[in-house]
Amino acid sequence: MSRSALVGNVTAMLEDAGFTVSDRCAIRPKSFDVAARRGDDLVLVKILGNIDAFNEATGHEMRRLGTYLQATPLVIGLRSRDEDLKPDVVYFRHGVPSLSPDTAYNLFVEGIPPLIYAAPGGLYVNIDGDLLADEREQRDWSLGQLANELGVSRRTVSKYEDGMNASIEVAMALEELFDAPLTSPVDVLEGAEDVHDTDPTPDDPEADPDDEEIVTVLTRAGFRVHPTLRSPFKAVSEDEDEKDDVVLTGHSQFTKAAEKRARIMSSIGHVTRTRSVYFVDRAKRESVDGTALVEREELTELHDAAELRKVIRERAEREEAA
Repeated sequence: MSRSALVGNVTAMLEDAGFTVSDRCAIRPKSFDVAARRGDDLVLVKILGNIDAFNEATGHEMRRLGTYLQATPLVIGLRSRDEDLKPDVVYFRHGVPSLSPDTAYNLFVEGIPPLIYAAPGGLYVNIDGDLLADEREQRDWSLGQLANELGVSRRTVSKYEDGMNASIEVAMALEELFDAPLTSPVDVLEGAEDVHDTDPTPDDPEADPDDEEIVTVLTRAGFRVHPTLRSPFKAVSEDEDEKDDVVLTGHSQFTKAAEKRARIMSSIGHVTRTRSVYFVDRAKRESVDGTALVEREELTELHDAAELRKVIRERAEREEAA
């Protein structure tokens, strides 16, 4: 299957699941392919034939964006190395959960979350430690008795009851012993990091030297600017006074490529519930599909976040009303 067809299939699946999906980020560089929202759930999705192509720099960027936009970064792919991804298993690449299309379909369309995750050494599941302890005590078994049944140490059983995850083999043995489900699903959207130890969110990269002037003016106006390296926008800017006011920010000469980028920013902004602004040297219009255009000279005259926020809102709203 071509990557283009795979992207189309995944997008259709998300729409069938009730997500609003952004336009595809058909420009480079791009850390993710589409943004998708269903209610309060927002995902940034990278779609790959082979998830091994997902490199560390892209993983770091997606994790940063997840923090800035309150979104879950996600990879959907077909295989790793020469093997298809197993169904209903969550893999991880550079701290980002990775699923096969079938696993994503079961999660988003059927509402069936995966139970298994891959980690060094094999496949694992979440054990409900409290439930395990209750079942053991109802049988009046000691930790040592259960350990003997499983062929593990008493200390290991104690760790299972304290929340340590177990291999599939141990989980199956436990459920057979107690004739009860003792596993809990992997919460891909909320709690994936609970089953996968990840480093803290990587620090922001340095701004492109060409963007330093824009960053300086925005910072002076009261925005916290998070530069990006592999996204359709140059930065995510947060209003220091209004924490929920987030602006996707671009900057370049106003060319056909810039216009295309501004349209994609607008589509992403619609899904992520953010505003978008593109700073240009010169422009004969005020916005592109809801992305406000602001000339560099104008920006230097806007002295605080409230003024800039007003300009962005007014230009976007005028286009929507047209």
